[in-house]
Amino acid sequence: MKKHGVLNREIASVLARLGHTDTIVIADCGLPVHDQTKCIDVSLSLGIPGVLQVMRTLIEDMEVEAVTVAEEMERNNKQMFTELHKDFASKDVRIVSHDELKKAAKEAKAVIRTGEATPYSNFILHSGVIF
Repeated sequence: MKKHGVLNREIASVLARLGHTDTIVIADCGLPVHDQTKCIDVSLSLGIPGVLQVMRTLIEDMEVEAVTVAEEMERNNKQMFTELHKDFASKDVRIVSHDELKKAAKEAKAVIRTGEATPYSNFILHSGVIF
């Protein structure tokens, strides 16, 4: 049995298979997920777990070189936007429209659906390299 890192076996498996520039989406409970994209649903109830809790756990196991967020987050969810920028202060934060983010999500290795229930609380983590 694993002692450290992500215990969810589906998420751990996706992380183990990531290559440089591959992506994972951390999504709120409302983001549509394309039928062909792997969706790992960790939601338990409205708001639980939140996207920040899930993301902060993942980045302990994942090398992230960039994060993509929707421009609508800054206007409609300032607190999330601020927290995300704190967590990724030394990383490339890419800002696109929400429609562009949804299109890019179709190419992700997986979408991790949370119980988050605040507006535009979706982001894409871009895998980096550890060397």
